[in-house]
Amino acid sequence: MAALPPLAAFPDSAWRDHLKDAEWDGLLIAWTTLSQAYAGLGDDDLARRLRKDESIPTFLTSFMQATATDGTSTLGQNATGLLRAVFQLTSRVLLLAPPAQLLTFDFLASLCRIYPKRITSPLLSRLFTNEKHSIAVEASFSALKKLLIPHLDSGIRGDLKLVEQRLTLLNPLLHCSPHACSVFLAGSDFLDGLISGFKVMNPPLRKVIVTTLYLCLIGLVEAEPSPKWAMLSDQLYALRMAADAHKAGPLNANDSLVPELVTQTPILKVLLRRAEASSAATENLKKRITALEEFKKGPMARPKRLIKRRVDKGKGKMSAEEAHAEMHIHKMSKITQVQDVLQDLNLGTGFIARCLDEYNDDVAQVIDKLLVDSLPPHLAQADRHESLSISEPHKHKDLAPKSPELSQLPERRNAFDDDAFDKLTMDVSKVSFGKRPEKTADQLLQDKTSAPGKAAILSALAAFDSDDDERDDTYDAADVGGTVDSANQEADAMRDGNEEILFRAYQTNPRVFARDAEIRRSAQRTKLKQETDMTDEALEGWAVMLQRSPHQLRKLEEKFAFKGEQQKLDRSAWRASPAGSGMEESDTDGGHGRGGARGGGRGRGRGRGGGGGRGGRGGSVDGPTGEKGTESARRHKEANKGSRANHNRRDARAKKVARGGFAG
Repeated sequence: MAALPPLAAFPDSAWRDHLKDAEWDGLLIAWTTLSQAYAGLGDDDLARRLRKDESIPTFLTSFMQATATDGTSTLGQNATGLLRAVFQLTSRVLLLAPPAQLLTFDFLASLCRIYPKRITSPLLSRLFTNEKHSIAVEASFSALKKLLIPHLDSGIRGDLKLVEQRLTLLNPLLHCSPHACSVFLAGSDFLDGLISGFKVMNPPLRKVIVTTLYLCLIGLVEAEPSPKWAMLSDQLYALRMAADAHKAGPLNANDSLVPELVTQTPILKVLLRRAEASSAATENLKKRITALEEFKKGPMARPKRLIKRRVDKGKGKMSAEEAHAEMHIHKMSKITQVQDVLQDLNLGTGFIARCLDEYNDDVAQVIDKLLVDSLPPHLAQADRHESLSISEPHKHKDLAPKSPELSQLPERRNAFDDDAFDKLTMDVSKVSFGKRPEKTADQLLQDKTSAPGKAAILSALAAFDSDDDERDDTYDAADVGGTVDSANQEADAMRDGNEEILFRAYQTNPRVFARDAEIRRSAQRTKLKQETDMTDEALEGWAVMLQRSPHQLRKLEEKFAFKGEQQKLDRSAWRASPAGSGMEESDTDGGHGRGGARGGGRGRGRGRGGGGGRGGRGGSVDGPTGEKGTESARRHKEANKGSRANHNRRDARAKKVARGGFAG
């Protein structure tokens, strides 16, 4: 089985922002696949991999921390598969051989915050059954208690932000693990710290403290295999004492942890129901539960929310209804005045209103006319007990101008009305878009009238000679596919030689190519014309074109630049020369001695045999380069030395290199 690659650490939100959606989806799929593969390993293979590879605990720690902080929404569509694979791998690692970094409070709290209680609670219960693992986890819990208690006891001088943050992370773990509740409530220091921290007027911190204490007390009755009733009884007694002490103090009796706990949470109902359902609960425990009922706060009426209403200042536009109502009020006041004066007449409101209308609302005149009984005939004969009828004002209709209804346009007729297409009776098989062929493809294949005859095909095949394959030399001389035309290689060599001569001359003295009569008569121009067999106009034109083309100048510089290679390898063997010549080829003057090798003009040698063979007027290998004697001495200095040392083999190697072979 091939080795699985290591798991990369899960990035935080700052790194995820730099990744594209496609890249992030690919990473999620890779993590899901690798987590499933690691979870499917055997116990021995997985334990061996955990001992050698730290990538698994690193990935699990980073994944739990990032997901607990940012939520599962960052996982996108692959959230379900990745969460399932990671939980399977976490379960295998925690139950098999968990590393130290997975037995910490932060990792377990993040695990409980991401996954529900129904799957994390059994896992944590099995983890605490292992004594070795339980000791490591409890040590992490104890370290957290030692961190929180001093800050809680310090009150406002403590780091309340740290306390709120750690308790918020702790609450999911307390909800899933009753064993963790027992660890934190062991002793009275943590409970006393919560009571002291609640005294600080910090609403978010108070809410977190109430939640923490509620989960701890509920966890004691959910402990397996049996609830911890004795520990619960001690904690309830401590709460009762703390509440009594706070009540006797100068502070508000309701402003403590116990009244807030029993009022805002169903702690008393849950504990009493569990105690009554369990036979192990004692009567003393039940009494302590019910004794906390007296600290429950009464119902508090919430103050009504003040709604700022707009004050009506009477500055609005008066409507017809409002005007009619105002007039009716003034009319009724005058009617009331008349009725108060003439109570014995028992006049109706409607009759009095008609009288007021007759005398322009003059109350005094109406009263005088009624007393002397001098009313007009139409009022004297009217019903004096008539009541006033309230009539609604006439509402005016909307007088906004309305656009007249326009008659429909007349129908237009054309030549195709009432035809087969208009009545939708046309046969669809006869309808085609564009040019319609006379026959279909199947009909053309079945029609044999236009097909070539079988005899004509066979005769054409018989006349075809497969051996008559003449070579096609169309592209033989063309430069197709990298072929080289070798028809005029001599001209190319001549042109390359002229280019080198011209370029060397141009580099040495560009004035040689000047268009001047004096330059044309110069010795350099004459020599250049003889070497290249070119006219003055051709030479001057070549220089002009070279000056106009920097690219061609660079090509020539690269082509004819000195590259350090040795074009000719001369013989280095020593050879004899006529006596008395003083050259390296001679062995008569100096015999076979070595003295002449370094003589050169000193007149005597250091060798055995003669008197320094090359010390005379002859050439020497140490002489100036270019002289004929020096060059000849260098060519023949190794002559007649084949009888000793390894010169034959060296000469053979030199010949091989000269022929273009490989050295070595």
